[in-house]
Amino acid sequence: MHQAAVTPSGARLRWVELPGADPVRVYVHGLGAMASAYYARTVAHPSLAGHRSLLVDMLGFGLSDRPADFDYSLESHADTLAVALRSAGVARADVIGHSMGGAVAIVLAERHPELVGRLVVAEPNLDPIAPARKPGSSGIGTYSEAEFLDRGFAETLDRVDPGWAMTMRLADPLALHRSAVRLAAATVPTMREMLTGLPVPRTLLYGERGEAPGREEELAAAGVRVREIPDAGHNIMLDQPEAFVRATVEALTQPADRP
Repeated sequence: MHQAAVTPSGARLRWVELPGADPVRVYVHGLGAMASAYYARTVAHPSLAGHRSLLVDMLGFGLSDRPADFDYSLESHADTLAVALRSAGVARADVIGHSMGGAVAIVLAERHPELVGRLVVAEPNLDPIAPARKPGSSGIGTYSEAEFLDRGFAETLDRVDPGWAMTMRLADPLALHRSAVRLAAATVPTMREMLTGLPVPRTLLYGERGEAPGREEELAAAGVRVREIPDAGHNIMLDQPEAFVRATVEALTQPADRP
């Protein structure tokens, strides 16, 4: 287990690290998740093993600290991840992010370009989302912060599928709500606009039973490789691990100096 103090108050971000060759690979989890639970099989796969790999838990989730004085915006998540990566001596990494972790990875590449060499994002949030009473960030955002801490967290755990609830119950409720609200609000410019403007090789994966990113031709025209993974839902790496690994290996063999 590795850790780094990443906020002025000393909150610590933690990650599981496997030794290996460069380039470093950084795995970033989604909302209410933790990296080791979602990426262990991916990192151990023979096609991806052998590289130095960091399975990072963002503040408020998994094994990392849960500071109450943190705003949990995408920008703040990206900035604290950048502090941790610099403390670990990481530069020009292959960054793999899922869902909210994909959005954080995009913002990381925009704000800290020296840290990201290639980007693979699986079903990332790209645009603002209106609140709606359903699982995910939009559903969590229908509660006020006080309501979520009082009853919304328990109701959300009952509403989501058991696999997600397993890691979500480890999240700090305050961090989960603030992250969900700020994820749904998106960034300015949006994550989509950032993604299309990044100068590194970028691949976006989505599940056949998940949610397509929309405006695929626009993404392709900007150099983003968009790939559908057959018979997968939102959690591609869990639903179709072999296909996820194949698509990730293909993405990471692109030359790092051009899209």
